[in-house]
Parts: sequence; structure tokens; C-alpha cells
Amino acid sequence: MTTSGISRRGALRMFGIGALGAVGAGVLGACAPSGAGSPSNGGDPRSKDFDFTSWSLNEEAAKPSIEKIIAAWEKAEKSTIRAVSYPYNEYLSQLTLKLGGGETTGAVHLDIAWLAAMAQMGKLVDLGSVAGKGGYTDVALKSGTYDGKQYGLPWNTGSIGVIANSQLLEKAGIKEHPTTVEEFESALRELKGLGGGVVPYAAATKVAQLKDIFPWMQTFGCAMLDGGKVTIGDDASVDAVTWYKKLHDEKLIAADVDRFDARALFGQGKAAFYDDAIIGKGVTSAQSKDKTLADAMQPMERPVLKAGDTPQALLWGGVIAIVKGKGQDAATEFALHTTTDRATTSEYFAARALPPSTTAGLAAPEVAKDTFTTEWTRKITSTATGSPFWQFAQNAQIEEAVAKQVQAVLVGKSKPKDAMKQAGEEAAALIKR
Repeated sequence: MTTSGISRRGALRMFGIGALGAVGAGVLGACAPSGAGSPSNGGDPRSKDFDFTSWSLNEEAAKPSIEKIIAAWEKAEKSTIRAVSYPYNEYLSQLTLKLGGGETTGAVHLDIAWLAAMAQMGKLVDLGSVAGKGGYTDVALKSGTYDGKQYGLPWNTGSIGVIANSQLLEKAGIKEHPTTVEEFESALRELKGLGGGVVPYAAATKVAQLKDIFPWMQTFGCAMLDGGKVTIGDDASVDAVTWYKKLHDEKLIAADVDRFDARALFGQGKAAFYDDAIIGKGVTSAQSKDKTLADAMQPMERPVLKAGDTPQALLWGGVIAIVKGKGQDAATEFALHTTTDRATTSEYFAARALPPSTTAGLAAPEVAKDTFTTEWTRKITSTATGSPFWQFAQNAQIEEAVAKQVQAVLVGKSKPKDAMKQAGEEAAALIKR
């Protein structure tokens, strides 16, 4: 295994887009032709040697586990895998530039939020015929699709949902998780009554994380995008933000909170609920001085507006895509093995607590005994969906535009109806770019 990487500045200069960064790179991807394109690199698709590109190879905690998977494959298949990595925050721009220049081969690890932008470049293999062999869960398969085609084999499939602190709930006399918005409000007021600086719900209120409002908008009935038309600004979105503002004004949520703040509050025993990805349990409990916190952390279905509604959650995870050209056949087999071989996925779960994407992987004793993961998968991931804005290169800008309008409501600078109308108009304008 060899390792390669290029500097961000060098990659951007290579394509003449200066300081455009990830946004510019995303636009470059969206402007490229969609569907089947010519091979990315002109190499032999049957070559046993290929690249594996992943941001996780740049992370100290993740790197050893992935290197072990690579080494085992190289030994068994007598091949050479060139490991390529970029930091997560630079990954999309770097990968877009390298893929656009035909310099990326083999298997590519993608955040599911990036799959659409990469697929639009016309450089990825349609893995539909391969995916059927994997035994993936339905929700996992959907995370790797774009425009009706399977461009990614799901590696780890989870979601962003609500985590509850059973210790605080018990102190407040709350015996069961609230299931409706009305019950949730009542629970938050009971928790506020505990005093001691408790923030009942450490919801996101900083712009950087206010995209967390999207599942609540969906809970209130806003589709956000319907038939290509942005629906933010409708009555449901206004109702959702009005409700969020009420929580803020009653101090049931706090000002200036992002994911890191929420984890800190929860870890200190000062928050009963907060939103996080499934990995939140490990991250938050590790940072906490309370060694009993992990046992108190529980996955909770997001409360619904009325009984019988489907709980909302944002899909979260990663897939492995394959670049057309050199080594694509071997890279495909590598991706299938990495994401479906039970021993491999169980060992990876043990090291990183990232849930497998196959039915067999989730049922493996090593995974099934982790009740937090099994409950999270059943309660939250099973109904999770991707953001309708992921298909657009301007996704990050859309999220920011909406977030800024929501924050304006929270601080009293704008009314919910006016803010959501403005947010919808800005999102629609960004999509047309």
C-alpha cells in the first residue's frame, strides 16, 4: 500500500479556480455531463491494482482499521492498493478536481451527501447489478442511489436523530419518551423545572448547525422540495419555525448552540435531549466526566405532529463508489467485500462503532449485542431520508440561507412568515444557478 495526496492550493490552482474552494468545486461537478461518460483514466478496467480514496485514512482513529482491510485484500488478491487521503473539510473539492482531471482511479469513499454531485460528473460506475448481491438493507441501498441508479455501495448507514438522557428524564418524573410534539413540549417544561442550569433540549441555534431545523420542518409537514419547487415558506415551515421560536423564548432551548456545545451540555448532565449522529454516544460519553452517562444515553424517535405520522430523521453515512477505468473490476469486488463480508464489517464496527449496511452485518452477534446501535437502527435509521437538496451543488449555500433566516427569527429580527418566505426565495434562486 502506498499513500498519496496533494495540497488544496495546488489542486485548485491546477484547475484554475483559485480560492473557490469546496463551493466552486461543487459547481464544477454540477456542470459536468450526467449519466454514462467516458472512462475517467483510460486504464485497464481488469487491472488488479487501483486506488482507494478516503478521508478516514487521514484520521488517526480510523486509519489503522482501514489499513488492515486494505492489507488483507492485497495479500489475498496479490494486488496493490494506493491509499489516497485528504482532510474531510477539503475532501470534496480535492476529489472533484482529481476526478475531473482523470487522475482518480478505483474505489472512492463518499459521504452520502456528496454522491449526487460526484455522480453528475459522469465518471462513476453504475453498480446496480452488483448491489443486489450484497444483502444491504433497503434504507442503506437508497443512500447510494442517484437519479435511479446505484452509484455507491453502502458502507456504514446511520442517521442523525435525537438522543435522550434517561437519568434527567427520571429526575423530572418522565417515564416514557415523548412521542408527539405536544408531549415533547410538556416534557421540556418538566425538565426546565429541575433548575440547576439544565437546558431541556440542546437544539442547534447557531447558523453552522441550524440545518437541524429541516427534520422539524418535515415533522410539521413541509416537503422542502416538491417536484423541483422549493416549498420552504409554506404554512408548515412557518409553523415549525414559530414553534422553534417558542421553545427559544421559553428557554426550553438555548441561544448560540451548535453540535459541539450540545455534546458538552449533554456530557455535563445539563441537557436531556440533543440531536446527533449515531456516533454521538461514543463521542459525547468519552468527553464526559460522568462514567455512567453512556448507559443513560438512549435513541429516541423524533416526536411527530400527530399520532401515526412517520418520525423524521436525516440519513447519515458513507458509501464506496467506483471510478470508470483502471482497476474498476477489482475495485468493485473490493468495495463489495469491504461493505458486506461479515467478519470485516463486524471488526470494523468493533473498532469504530459505525453500523454495517447489511442485514447479516447488523444481525452479527458482535453488533446485535450493542443495544444502542440496534435500537437506533430500528427507531431512527429505519425511517431516515436524505435531504432533497443534496442533489444540488449549492446544497451548503441553501442550508446556510435557511439557517440565517431561522436565526433571524430566534433573535427577534424577523417574523417566521417573512423569514421563511425569504429563505424559500433564496433557496430557489440558488438552485437556478
